[in-house]
Amino acid sequence: MGLKLLHEPETEDPILSVVNLIDIFLVIIAALLITIARNPLMNPFSKQDVTVITDAGKPTMEVVIKKGEKVERYKSSGAMGSGDGEKAGVAYRMKDGSIVYVPEGTGSAKP
Repeated sequence: MGLKLLHEPETEDPILSVVNLIDIFLVIIAALLITIARNPLMNPFSKQDVTVITDAGKPTMEVVIKKGEKVERYKSSGAMGSGDGEKAGVAYRMKDGSIVYVPEGTGSAKP
């Protein structure tokens, strides 16, 4: 008699399966909204200006700047920079890790 109960066809209500699908979609939508709210570049309600640098110092480096609703992307060409200019000073890294910049032409120079 117990085996007969296991093989009886269950009465399935089609509404229950639709309700289960709606529950699954609500969970997915909530997860997407949380992800968007935590990402400063994708959040449309964020008033902050954001700068994101990916792969810093590599040929594939990319800089993404968000100012208000405007998003700009800059990709590295991998080439070294060049141009006309002159030496403006010298920078020294101290033992504590700080950097000191000394402009050229100021201070006392010994002959």
